[in-house]
Amino acid sequence: MYNWTPTSWRNFPIQQQPQYTDAEALNRVEQQLGNLPPLVFAGEARALKRQLAEATQGKAFLLQGGDCAESFAEFNAGNIRDTFKVLLQMAVVLTFAGSCPVVKVGRMAGQFAKPRSADSETIDNVTLPSYRGDIINDLDFTSQARVPNPDKLVQAYNQSAATLNLLRAFAQGGFADLNKIHRWNLDFVGNSPLGERYEHLAAQIDQSLNFMAACGINAETTPQLHETSLYTSHEALLLNFEQALTRQDSLSGDWYDCSAHMLWIGDRTRQVDGAHVEFLRGVKNPLGFKAGPSMQVDDLLRLLDILNPDNEPGRINIIARMGADKIAEHLPALVRAVKAEGREVLWSSDPMHGNTIKSSSGYKTRLVSDVLREVKGFFDVHAAEGTYAGGVHFEMTGQNVTECMGGAHDISAEDLHNRYHTACDPRLNADQALELAFLIADTLKQARINR
Repeated sequence: MYNWTPTSWRNFPIQQQPQYTDAEALNRVEQQLGNLPPLVFAGEARALKRQLAEATQGKAFLLQGGDCAESFAEFNAGNIRDTFKVLLQMAVVLTFAGSCPVVKVGRMAGQFAKPRSADSETIDNVTLPSYRGDIINDLDFTSQARVPNPDKLVQAYNQSAATLNLLRAFAQGGFADLNKIHRWNLDFVGNSPLGERYEHLAAQIDQSLNFMAACGINAETTPQLHETSLYTSHEALLLNFEQALTRQDSLSGDWYDCSAHMLWIGDRTRQVDGAHVEFLRGVKNPLGFKAGPSMQVDDLLRLLDILNPDNEPGRINIIARMGADKIAEHLPALVRAVKAEGREVLWSSDPMHGNTIKSSSGYKTRLVSDVLREVKGFFDVHAAEGTYAGGVHFEMTGQNVTECMGGAHDISAEDLHNRYHTACDPRLNADQALELAFLIADTLKQARINR
């Protein structure tokens, strides 16, 4: 293939991009970002790739989750901490039941830009450009707010750096110590039936830790009990930002997109001759791409040819987002083709994006039952095909929101307005995310028994 450079994507057709009116200001911001320190490092991305290679072989499980679109307005330490808590809870549930390592990857510290189904929206006969995330424009429905502002790229960088700083402190500073497992429970989860189930599991883990301590194995002698690893990821949608944070590794000479450890391509921007595929084929980060019901076998294999020509384990994560009613129809052919070709890929399930509906109260929402149904269907397909269901990818938050209907607290259409805070897509709250974790844990346990 022709030579790749960090700027070669600019010669390809591109989808889902804002129309900046001030090219000079955009160029200034890109140069400024290009001179700033990287947000993540090549060695960290390589470490994640090694762990994802284990998940590709069924020896680990990928847990990927976080906000649909990070917000400048809701940026605070409490929100970051609570989302981190939920990821820890879910990881413990999955690790304990599945008896395998869980690779934790957050949709955090960079998940700002969002693809939209239309370039504009109309309210009360007024048509304005669509809101595309805080890194691009503002949610307020005014002509000034919807103008793409290049300075927002710098604000997104600064918020990502602060978020990463806090996440690293939580992961390595003792917050993730397994002896503190009871403290990870959130108040509104603790008052639910799932909270009781979690506390029961935590008590079992306490017993195990006490036994290990009696044998001389504790947090002082075994750092894995005291700390954890959390990697970051986001959709590589706004390529001006991604290019500006791409660096050449001084050790290997390879190029890495240092805006996150892992990047993915969305279902709307995965054209094999498009700019997003062109850009990401040249960076060495672990990559994902979404596979919706329109994905054809030939296109999928061509994407693998382009993005992973050496068939490297840990490089590619295919993220299935079919919808609960479509996964049994569309996923098997893709899985069979990849298996027949001997491609090394990690399969994970995004049970969120194919299950979005409009509620009777007018809110965009998702049914927890549909989310759970798609995850179950995902595991069923892989069990039937003799392949590994290697992970899950979902939109969630540690906040006590009411954006998805159903779950243990049985949120109804009439409840959605109570705490509907998302600027884009509806997210699972901590209680609903924990419900998903227990479902996956039960499935992993059964899969281990059947091997």
